[in-house]
Amino acid sequence: MKKMLLFGLVLMSHFLIAQPQEIETKKGKLIINPVLHSSMVLEWNDEIIYLDPYGGEEKYGKYADPTVVLITDIHGDHMNKETLQALNTSGATLIAPKAVAEQIEDIDFAAIKTLGNGETMDWKEMNVEGVPMYNLPETDDSRHPKGRGNGYILTLGGKRIYISGDTEDIKEMRNLKKIDVAFVCMNLPYTMDVDQAADAVLEFKPKVVYPFHYRGGGGKFSDTEAFKALVNKKNKKIEVRLLDWYAN
Repeated sequence: MKKMLLFGLVLMSHFLIAQPQEIETKKGKLIINPVLHSSMVLEWNDEIIYLDPYGGEEKYGKYADPTVVLITDIHGDHMNKETLQALNTSGATLIAPKAVAEQIEDIDFAAIKTLGNGETMDWKEMNVEGVPMYNLPETDDSRHPKGRGNGYILTLGGKRIYISGDTEDIKEMRNLKKIDVAFVCMNLPYTMDVDQAADAVLEFKPKVVYPFHYRGGGGKFSDTEAFKALVNKKNKKIEVRLLDWYAN
């Protein structure tokens, strides 16, 4: 009986952590819907923001068509042409780095706006800032060279939302200020390990952090529970929220 009860609680917690998240802003709720890996759908003030849509059209069947699409980099788990071609993006504005925009002319968007590292733009009531994401050391054969892709800081209703993109433990991430919500990658050999991610988070101190993009080489998953323990051992004020980005 006890084993059945324990199993039920574990099963219940699994479904709870896969639910959409709500963040209060000065201009309504921001709803965060995890989709797959680093893909998510953000709903805020009638805006439907698709981030790195990936995984096939069926993953997005329950969401309204996007008004904005943000893409971080050229790799297939971020700029996924098969998924984009299947979605209705005709009413959406694409915001992406130049390297992405150059490869996406055949996708039907209402508008395409390029944004580079260190650049900002306003889109309706949202501010978008492109921030660096890259591997260390910086070499010619790097999977993610500096300047090609973007992480993003979105400012929505006074809340600053950081989306890491594919990055290692870089100084630009450690130097971030006043981040309310952070989405931080951790998967070897493509980005950084759990220890690096936790150490960086402890330095820039977001109020809330979600580990995402945590499936790595060979399909191995990073230990997000270990990430949470490392962060909260040194700073209990940082709220680490664990979602199942691979359940849907």
